[in-house]
This record gives sequence, C-alpha cells and structure tokens, in this order.
Amino acid sequence: MRDERLPWQQPKPKEEEPQIEELLQRIFESPSYRVAIEDLDFLKSDQTRGVRLQLDYLKADLIMAAHGIKHTVVVFGSARIRERQTAIRELERIEKLIEENPESRHLLKELRTAEKMVEKSIWYDEARKFGRLVGKSGKGPDDSTLTLMTGGGPGIMEAANRGAFDVGAKSIGLNIQLPHEQFPNPYITPELCFQFHYFAIRKLHFLHRACAMVVFPGGYGTLDELFETLTLIQTEKKGEIPIVLMGREYWNRVVNFPALVEEGTISPQDLHLFTFKERAEEGWEYILQWYEKRGIDIFNGDLDG
Repeated sequence: MRDERLPWQQPKPKEEEPQIEELLQRIFESPSYRVAIEDLDFLKSDQTRGVRLQLDYLKADLIMAAHGIKHTVVVFGSARIRERQTAIRELERIEKLIEENPESRHLLKELRTAEKMVEKSIWYDEARKFGRLVGKSGKGPDDSTLTLMTGGGPGIMEAANRGAFDVGAKSIGLNIQLPHEQFPNPYITPELCFQFHYFAIRKLHFLHRACAMVVFPGGYGTLDELFETLTLIQTEKKGEIPIVLMGREYWNRVVNFPALVEEGTISPQDLHLFTFKERAEEGWEYILQWYEKRGIDIFNGDLDG
C-alpha cells in the first residue's frame, strides 16, 4: 500500500487554481467524458446501430448456447385467441351489454367477434397439447436438444409454452419491445425468456435453430413469419424444414394458395413446402415422420443425416 496518493488521484489544489471545482464539474458533465458503455446517448445514436444489432443477437445466442439449446420447434399463432373459459366469459359480457342496448351496431359487431373467438379457442387447447408433446419428447427436464420456442406473448404463444410447462420442460419465449408495454406469458422458462429491440434479430433467432414450424390461425404477425420462412426456403436461403399449418379451413379461407399457382406467381411444387393438420398429435407425428423419412435423428442433434 502506498503512503502517498498518486498525482492523478487528487485534483489540482485550489490554492493553485481557485476555479478548480467549477472547471472539473464542467468536464464531468461533458458527454465526451462518459465511459462509452455507460453513455446511453452514444449507445442509442444512429452511428452505433450496428453495435446494438450485434448485442441484440449475441446476448440471446450466448444464453441459449449455455443452456444447450440445439434445435427448436417454433410455434406461431394469434395473440388474441384465448382459452375457452376466458372466451366464453367475454362472450357473456357482450351478450349482457346487448340486452341493455340491442340496437348497438358496435356491440353486434363485437358479438360476432366474440363468437368467433369461442370457436377459435379450440386452437388454444391444441397448441397447449402440442407444447406438451414437444416437452415430453426429450430425455428429461434438463434435455434441451429439442426445445419449444414461441414469440413469448399471450394467446397461442402462451398455450404452447404452457403445454411445455405442464410437463416440466423448458421452453423459450422471444418477446419484443413495443411502444405499448408487452408482458411475457408466465409459462416461459425464466432463463430462456428474452426481450429484443429489433424485429430483424428476433426473426433471425426464430429460424436460427428451427427444425420445424407449426403455425396456428393468426393475423399479420403470424402471416409475416409464415411467408418469410416460406420465402427463405423457396429461395434456398434456409434448408427445408417441416412446416405445419393447423386448421385447413382457416388457412384456405385466409390465403388462396392455389390461386398463386394459377397466377404463375409461385410454382406448383411450392405448395409442398407445408402441410395442413387439424390436431396437435397429427402435427407432431408429421414432423417426426418427416425426419424419419430422411434418416435424421433430431433428438441427438443430427440434422446433417
């Protein structure tokens, strides 16, 4: 231990510079004096966007690698689809309001939507069943060779994470920062619940380890992820994986896939990039058979055959 402080460990004496405190305070308050990693104004600037993109990717990648995440089964679907009892309660609430105001067009529109949500609650049940199937497929709760992944939100995402939670399996949730606050669903494994700033990086992680994709009825976000994945496989930027669309009736109504072939905007073989299924067990069995036909053991991390 030194008996005397080093010259740089103390400010210039006030008797030598009467304004020393004022001069130093101006330096301490200058943005240039901040350490770069503690300077949020600098880190949030346009010029450091590349660094932020890298960090957004790297943090999740390192954590998943540390937890032994090798392959993921990604589940997409509407955040608006709720479990049956919740959907029924909402329907009953609107029905009571209509009794008081039967001429309200707004309430009648809400009634039709609520009725649709009760019908669609079957997909919450199927997504939960599917999560259980993926969760039970490993060698135990610590086996992360094949892990369920969702967007981390409510609805279908919650149901799938909840299914894995039911059987004590780990599951991943990729949340995103939004202008309005977003809560992660409570069934994600805490150590594998991530929050991204950039949609692009979140999308990258959805597909980086994906060995299968299961898509339940959904809206813009679900369609976005589905068509982006189909495009990447079509253009061979990503290797082919099994893609299961749950609910043929919904998808045929929302997207006219054959019309794309008729119009010449996709090839007939592009219709074989996905399949339709109605039940969780059917979707899971299709994925297993897809790999069995190719002689690939996804449970041992052998995706190269």
